[in-house]
Amino acid sequence: MDHAADAHRTDLMTITRFVLNEQSKHPESRGDFTILLNHIVLGCKFVCSAVNKAGLAKLIGLAGETNVQGEEQKKLDVLSNEVFVKALVSSGRTSILVSEEDEEAIFVEPSKRGKYCVVFDPLDGSSNIDCGVSIGTIFGIYLVKDGIEPALHDVLQPGKNMVAAGYCMYGSSCTFVLSTGTGVHGFTLDPSLGEFILTHPDIQIPKKGKIYSVNEGNAKNWDGPTAKYVEKCKYPTDGSSPKSLRYIGSMVADVHRTLLYGGIFLYPADKKSPNGKLRVLYEVFPMSFLMEQAGGQSFTGKERALDLVPNKIHERSPIFLGSYDDVEEIKTLYAAEGKK
Repeated sequence: MDHAADAHRTDLMTITRFVLNEQSKHPESRGDFTILLNHIVLGCKFVCSAVNKAGLAKLIGLAGETNVQGEEQKKLDVLSNEVFVKALVSSGRTSILVSEEDEEAIFVEPSKRGKYCVVFDPLDGSSNIDCGVSIGTIFGIYLVKDGIEPALHDVLQPGKNMVAAGYCMYGSSCTFVLSTGTGVHGFTLDPSLGEFILTHPDIQIPKKGKIYSVNEGNAKNWDGPTAKYVEKCKYPTDGSSPKSLRYIGSMVADVHRTLLYGGIFLYPADKKSPNGKLRVLYEVFPMSFLMEQAGGQSFTGKERALDLVPNKIHERSPIFLGSYDDVEEIKTLYAAEGKK
């Protein structure tokens, strides 16, 4: 047994240690955020374990109900949703929860209330479970206005007001990516310790990437700027090499790759979905928050994504996010279209 190596393993930066270090930089903090985050991390560990066992545990089949988005629910969706709702309520630090799986916002009973609102997609990309493609949990955290009875407008805030956002990807490894507004950090679950270890400190997205990621099956319904941009990716007119297309169809996996390798992820509006397909609160905002924190950009086709003010909890929006220069290019195309 290699005792030296084992001793070294106790020197690892775990996510708990990392968050406590961050907390110590704010002498006024009471540890509420740390407790909330611990409960989110616990939920992710539970779902990770359930996803790994899904094929064996007969969890996969359809649960027979349809969620508010009209998608057939997998049993794992239902399970993940229950896990996160219970974990968040029991933390005693939340007031309002908005989940992709629940039609209405959940208002936490007064005795268990805290000062945070959490918006989340408990299992994004769950239609991919059967074929082993990476899926994940996405979340964003807002502060409730002080001393006021929590109301829906506490979550219907622009994404720039979020205090933290992140996702957990259940793939070949279980990866937790988090930003509390001071950069983006990635943690990987060490199954032997049951701990998330800091493996990707201070992630910076490359300024320009070589990959574009979009569902080209929708091309015939795209607007002019999107069609022009994708055409340019494939047939560059400036003598540069064409971009590679990579599209998994699971937002967490596509955004994770974009964050690490650079490039652009786009889910534009089209004739079929004039408002886009991805949900503002728990898909567009958290991913845009992370992109900007890592030095990238995020754009809706009209404005900076984080400036958008949602009117409904399940509102949708088009989204273009990724490397700064790549998003700048699509912004230029939309600006030119607007001048016509």
